[in-house]
Amino acid sequence: MARTIAALVRHSEYHQLKDTPSAHQPFALTEQGRVTARNEAQAFVDLVNDSGYEVSDRIDCSNMLRAWQTAEIFSDVLARHAGTSAAIDSYDALAERGVGCMANLTIQQIEQICQQDPRCQDMPSDWKSNSHYCLPYQGAESLMQAGQRVAEHLRQQMHNLQQSVSVDTVKLFIGHGAAFRHAAHMLDVLVFEQLAKLSMFHARPVLIEYCADGNWQHIAGDWKQRDSKNGLD
Repeated sequence: MARTIAALVRHSEYHQLKDTPSAHQPFALTEQGRVTARNEAQAFVDLVNDSGYEVSDRIDCSNMLRAWQTAEIFSDVLARHAGTSAAIDSYDALAERGVGCMANLTIQQIEQICQQDPRCQDMPSDWKSNSHYCLPYQGAESLMQAGQRVAEHLRQQMHNLQQSVSVDTVKLFIGHGAAFRHAAHMLDVLVFEQLAKLSMFHARPVLIEYCADGNWQHIAGDWKQRDSKNGLD
């Protein structure tokens, strides 16, 4: 049976609002983000060429602009340097953890609202990075819930790919660091204790193989050692 490999790519650098934990910000890549994405896409092409992998003709990305732009750059580099034409499909399922109606408020504003709301219990001091904590407001989810959502998308898409290819194939998924890390935990690629210690480099793929028995394994690409604890990177 052909090998099927998911390449998890965190979007590149973008114009992020300061001290704002919502990952649903609708802003574009910075110029440096475009450069980073192009360099990492070229490194990905070199990797697949050296490994002899085929690249799936469809790239899955989140609906956030920064993810779509990163996917567009990867698609362009693949077409120019690998002779592979890859269409882009956007999915809500690949979004980062949502904070619901608190979207795009600052950390201070969110904490102030919670403190003034008599229905809201005391927030843990690590609420932004706590994998299990969910803000008690409409539309919010925990990091674990986001990871489960992303993991389900990966399972379904890679199962479909496995049924349709006859050569070793890599499929690109372009989304968000925290959701991908928690999805990797759901897929038994990372243990829970690793989640707070790791991040992802901008636009640099982490390759995990979907094995014939339905299990997953990390085969290439480095996780980044975290230098912050905001939980939404």
